[in-house]
Amino acid sequence: MQAIRSRDTKPEQLIRRLVHAQGLRYRVAAKPLPDLRRTADLVFRPVKVAVFIDGCYWHGCPEHYVPPRTNSGYWSDKVARNMARDRDTDARLSEAGWLVLRFWEHEPSDLCADKIAVAVLARRARLNEF
Repeated sequence: MQAIRSRDTKPEQLIRRLVHAQGLRYRVAAKPLPDLRRTADLVFRPVKVAVFIDGCYWHGCPEHYVPPRTNSGYWSDKVARNMARDRDTDARLSEAGWLVLRFWEHEPSDLCADKIAVAVLARRARLNEF
């Protein structure tokens, strides 16, 4: 378990590079809410956008998750808890006025970066209206 990266994965780094190239600045592996013991992969605090890039195995991707053959009870429960925690995180952030964007690691990075940019810029424009 020590070798499993919780941040700076290849898909995450690629999306970060693409978002940065579009001129957007963000926090990496930051807590969107101070009292929430969970970190988002990218956090745009002023516009309240939290981005998560989920690994297919650890978060139970419907397309790619394959249950393990060894110690399947433990690992299946672990993935189920991760999925429940993800839903809880989404709900808490939404209640606090945050926009939560979740992407799977297998999704095309350029499309993810474009969706992030559109969401951040739209929220920025709404903030500037007032």
